Amino acid sequence: MNKAELIEALADKAGVQKQSAKQLLDAYIDIVTEKISQKEEIVIVGFGTLTPRSQNTRLARNPKTGTPVQIPARTTVKFKPGKFLLQAMNGKK
Repeated sequence: MNKAELIEALADKAGVQKQSAKQLLDAYIDIVTEKISQKEEIVIVGFGTLTPRSQNTRLARNPKTGTPVQIPARTTVKFKPGKFLLQAMNGKK
């Protein structure tokens, strides 16, 4: 599912126009991006948790040449699914 399909599904499910659904989705993405960049955890009860995670600088190898390459430190996002999402994925109610 891409963003356009998600907007369409959101509009249908919520009974709103696609433009409103797009604005809501864009606002959600902006808020999540802002909070994660501020290293804040986002918890949506029953759905899951988005947690910013720091990765240290590490040494890797170029698979083509075998040359060592330094990968700089960065922040990534870890998603831990919630109980209800896991149950829905596994066909349980």
